[in-house]
Amino acid sequence: MEPRKMQESSVTIAQVMLPQDANPAGNIHGGVIMKLIDTTAAVVASRHARANTVTASIDRLDFHHPVYIGDLLFFRACINMAGRTSMEVGVRVEAENYVTGEVRHTASAYLTFVALDKEGRPTPIPPLILENEDERRRNREASVRREARLAEKRQEARCQLDSKECL
Repeated sequence: MEPRKMQESSVTIAQVMLPQDANPAGNIHGGVIMKLIDTTAAVVASRHARANTVTASIDRLDFHHPVYIGDLLFFRACINMAGRTSMEVGVRVEAENYVTGEVRHTASAYLTFVALDKEGRPTPIPPLILENEDERRRNREASVRREARLAEKRQEARCQLDSKECL
């Protein structure tokens, strides 16, 4: 399996926010943005794996600024880390008021995807080629997040074995 560069699967998707995407106050529903984040990240994961992928987790999703009807959203996503069958994809969302030109960093998220074979079982993915210091930094940070996820899963498993309420 040939290793792949980050840029080979990176994407930017643009979407105009319309009235049907908003709540009564005129702000775009967070769920609409979450769906678009997941869709964008899935494109990156599937391009890297060259396979069907499924969302395994969203580590964190932070909303920094509201999004309004008429804003043009840019979803910029790339793979940060590739494991054996799973990968982390980071997504940055920016809102642009294309009348004034103002651009706001509105959200960021880290998602984990698993590649699936034709029978729906996890399948190996290509290793990631890291070409510069920024890519190496993002890969290191993704590894730290992965270790934190795995530690949390181990804690949850211990709680279930002990029949304790841990959540």
